[in-house]
Amino acid sequence: MTRTPFEFPETGPHAIHPRRIRKLHADEHFLSDYRYEFPREDPAFPEVYTYTDRMSYDPGETVSFHVSTTAERWSIQIYRDGHAPEMVHETFDLPGSFTKTSDTAYMDGCDWPVLHSWTIPEGQRSGFYRVVSTCLRADGQRHVQHHFFTVRPTQATRQGRMVIMLATATWTSYNDWGGANAYFGTWGPKGNDASPILSLKRPWTRGLLWLPKGAARVAQREMPDMNDAPRYPSKEWGYSYGWAQYYAAAGWAQFDRHFVVWCEAQGFTPDIITQTDLHYRPEILDGYTCLATSGHDEYWTREMRETVERFCENGGGFARFGGNFVWQIRLEDEGMRQVCYKGKAHTLDPVREGPDKHLLTTSWEGRGVEWPGAGTVGVNGCHGMYASWGGFAPKGSRGFTVYRPDHWALKGTDLRYADVFGAEAGIFGYEVDGLNYTFHQGLPYPVQEPGVPDNIEILAMTPAMLYEYEHPGQGVRYYLSDGDLEGIVSLAPEPPEEARARYRHGSGMVVAMKKGRGEVVTAGSCEWVMGLTRRDPFTERITANVLHRFSEG
Repeated sequence: MTRTPFEFPETGPHAIHPRRIRKLHADEHFLSDYRYEFPREDPAFPEVYTYTDRMSYDPGETVSFHVSTTAERWSIQIYRDGHAPEMVHETFDLPGSFTKTSDTAYMDGCDWPVLHSWTIPEGQRSGFYRVVSTCLRADGQRHVQHHFFTVRPTQATRQGRMVIMLATATWTSYNDWGGANAYFGTWGPKGNDASPILSLKRPWTRGLLWLPKGAARVAQREMPDMNDAPRYPSKEWGYSYGWAQYYAAAGWAQFDRHFVVWCEAQGFTPDIITQTDLHYRPEILDGYTCLATSGHDEYWTREMRETVERFCENGGGFARFGGNFVWQIRLEDEGMRQVCYKGKAHTLDPVREGPDKHLLTTSWEGRGVEWPGAGTVGVNGCHGMYASWGGFAPKGSRGFTVYRPDHWALKGTDLRYADVFGAEAGIFGYEVDGLNYTFHQGLPYPVQEPGVPDNIEILAMTPAMLYEYEHPGQGVRYYLSDGDLEGIVSLAPEPPEEARARYRHGSGMVVAMKKGRGEVVTAGSCEWVMGLTRRDPFTERITANVLHRFSEG
């Protein structure tokens, strides 16, 4: 039987608004022109937006699609994305209906009606299901919008002993659809601040779920020449093509998909869950021996951490191929509302005084929480941070330097002490995790500090930094400067000068540690996935070693 080749629904040109002319001023910059996605709501330029009532479902459950469109007719296509995409549902020429979007939809949700539904077949395998909603404009151009849901594994559909957890809490934090995310927006008394409360009852901003091949990443691929101005490739590319302000910072398209596609191509049969599943359904890990994550993995609840620690204590293996473990969050409304006050937590978070103050939504290493991530993942976010872009070590190593080549995770790589791997693929950046460390007889060791287990082995590492090392240059404009450093310093339990010295210089590390009857291996870099997509043999072998060991129990 001849199978029809899969054709992505996104193939072909997408609609663009007619050009307009505006003034450009000499002091303009991407930092002075923040954009967020919001419906145009103009029938002259039809559009369609869709969101689901939940993030994940079991086979047999019905997915409800909440829709607002200014088009008379619209269509929806759903496919399981991965190494071999599979179309599972298509409905064309549906009647449209428009509902106005509130200016606070980013925190309150959209409250649109259900215009379509689909019952997931019994036996449908676990995975990431991309929802493509489209409508036509009078000139024949298509408006294309993406959403997603996951199908959870069940006892009947589970494929093996490996499950991948998508970093959906981080995706949520970067989703600016409707007016705000955790980094900028229209929240606050002046209408120009990030929002500590983010709803999942809204669409996803453009770029988090789907990107064309070749979309720029945050980390620079090319080494800059001496005295070059700092470069921010994703800002340049995103502004040119109209993608979300933070399209490259998080999401399925830029991070998790690379890992899932590689795993499936290598013959692994991972099931897929979200962080919300881990939070509300800790039993979902029962029967698995390997839990894996990847990419940009910045936001967790306390309950998620506790579940992972129990999993490892009971013999499970946690394989974390990602970076930036920084913030404690809370989930509310059955996971459809995410809360993280970050730098405002000590003055605005409702739990800051009272019996739940341990749930303060600030950094794991900050005062009031003081539960460093190393206890769970072997590294700390605030001791790592940035590399390979802007003023953050742009001429530094794009890979990891090996210090303990005899560890089982590096078996078969032919790597030796002081070798560097992954540099050609650019696996080190854009945000990384590390530890306060010291050297003894040529080997790095974690400094013994509260919350840092004493059995962590540093297998490989590379320096990173929490501030842009600024050179005057000619007409240079920096992006973050030392803003994030000062933010972390303001949350630290130490005095400011001590904290500044403690955090400004960090590292990214590959570490391993035993935890109860189980084990943790972390490659603390968001860009590790590029070693898989760009087929770096060392990155691939190390990843396979870890996944085989853990999934074989």
